[in-house]
Amino acid sequence: MVRHIQGMTHAANTTSADARHRWYTRPVLFVEDVNRAARFYVDRLGFEKGWHEGDGTGTVCQVNHGECALILCEDATRRDRGRLYIELSAEGHAALRRSLGERGVTYTETWWGTDTLQVDDPDGNELVFPWAERRTTPSPDLHVAT
Repeated sequence: MVRHIQGMTHAANTTSADARHRWYTRPVLFVEDVNRAARFYVDRLGFEKGWHEGDGTGTVCQVNHGECALILCEDATRRDRGRLYIELSAEGHAALRRSLGERGVTYTETWWGTDTLQVDDPDGNELVFPWAERRTTPSPDLHVAT
């Protein structure tokens, strides 16, 4: 069986060594309202909606930004938060900061083992982007993430 997802081909039940050892990860973020969360990721962070269960009426969807794919899941029983560590090139990090500024997205500069830029989604999930230039101690003006 072969599935095509957002420009990628995924093989299941195949004997190819390459297919057996390739992992394709998509973290699942639990959200209160999948439509509100999808709008945030698409409108505020520049993601594209890959798919939405039930032809757009379901409680699970996927949003993509380049090779970053996230599954958003509306689940009344889950209120836990996630933290994603997303590395970008220096140019990508600069472009992210510009885009966030242009879209009016609030972010904080934090310390999480290195200087990072952190964006929180409406449900408290954290997207953490390390700076390309790494330090081993936090800048004195940074918030230390826990």
